[in-house]
Amino acid sequence: MRLLTLLDWPLTVRELRLCLSMNRMGDQASVRRLFMLVSRLGDGVAWYALMLLLPVVDGRAGARASLHLALVGIVALLIYRSLKRYTRRPRPFARHLSITAHIAPLDEFSFPSGHTLHAVSFTLVATHHYPTLALLLWPFALLIAASRVVLGLHYPSDVLAAAVIAIVLAQSSIFLMG
Repeated sequence: MRLLTLLDWPLTVRELRLCLSMNRMGDQASVRRLFMLVSRLGDGVAWYALMLLLPVVDGRAGARASLHLALVGIVALLIYRSLKRYTRRPRPFARHLSITAHIAPLDEFSFPSGHTLHAVSFTLVATHHYPTLALLLWPFALLIAASRVVLGLHYPSDVLAAAVIAIVLAQSSIFLMG
């Protein structure tokens, strides 16, 4: 059975209701601007800045952490691009006229959320190396995940699946890199 068949089921009433409710939050200009900013930072800007800053602040240990983050980022990119190409799940705004795309998507398909996959995996790896970053990175990662649904680009299940994939990826990399 192709993965597309599993992902193309009719959304549960509960998931669609949650998706619509979160997307309507974006109708408020201040909320929409916040989530647009968070989403833009989640495009990579914040993560690249972190990777550049760590070696400056912590020398060799920071460089090792940055390398770890970069390797996880590359693997995450390969995973989510492959899954999107294989599953080809339409984005919520493309399938449901009542859902608004508050920003243009970076690509055509919905499953999984690449922003969430990167945010969760980077947060896990970064906080493995620097536990004190958790207070900053976890709220940021949660906002990135929420932004994807609020902005109409992903279903909650896209975000949840991406978080699960990210946990497996990050924990595996931590195990392998020691």
